[in-house]
Amino acid sequence: MAGLSSGPSSFGRCSHAVVRALPESLCQQALRREKAKEVDLARAEREHQLYVGVLKNKLGLQVLELPGDESLPDCVFVEDVVVVCEETALLTRPGAPSRRKEVEAMKTALNSLSLNIVEMTDDQATLDGGDVLFTGREFFVGLSKRTNHRGAEILADTFKDYAVSTVPVADSLHLKSFCSMAGPNLIAIGSSEIAQKALKTMQQMSDHRYDKLTVPDDAAANCVYLNIPGKGHVLLHRAPEEYPESSKERMLQASNLHLGGPSEEERETRLCEQ
Repeated sequence: MAGLSSGPSSFGRCSHAVVRALPESLCQQALRREKAKEVDLARAEREHQLYVGVLKNKLGLQVLELPGDESLPDCVFVEDVVVVCEETALLTRPGAPSRRKEVEAMKTALNSLSLNIVEMTDDQATLDGGDVLFTGREFFVGLSKRTNHRGAEILADTFKDYAVSTVPVADSLHLKSFCSMAGPNLIAIGSSEIAQKALKTMQQMSDHRYDKLTVPDDAAANCVYLNIPGKGHVLLHRAPEEYPESSKERMLQASNLHLGGPSEEERETRLCEQ
């Protein structure tokens, strides 16, 4: 998903979302950490359609739906190929060579939105959007198997109005595999050792103090916060039956932090996770 945000005062606001259909090749050829785990394509398509339906019908976003590409089994994960902030879109250079052609369709889609498009052309740079956490005040970039220092430097050059700090990510796919923004000034974070170590690094690197929402399961910390005019604060997250303990903790902490909870339809939305 790609959105537009312009700093702390309007953090989470966006007008458009970009999604891409699932190719059948996702089942057998997509890159994933658990090789033995089979993808149920029919279920994934149902979840994807539900997700897109919430974006369009419940939240009123203008959704650009790109077709799947059988030669690009990971193309559904659109977050990795672009970072959008305010009126600028940085087209990334994904760390996995098999994913680099995914950028072409995204560039075409973003051209229709009249954004300032910056392309990452340095062949020494790698950057996956899943490693980029924008807080509304600054960027944290995970240094992982998919993202390197040069990629982080180009992001910093592109978004000069914001500080950029790097966070080592070991034994995990992306920085946002275990953390995300769950609201203005609020970082959702998993409970694993790697997640907590990354959070400590972010706290040390930043001049700002963020609230934190800690959940037992790292995957449950991967969520999407939106502030939609007329809809209010919305948090799209994994379904309660997938991570019941994290769901309980999230609702408890959200109540303590005076955040509005999601609607029933939004609770049932599952995010595609690589």
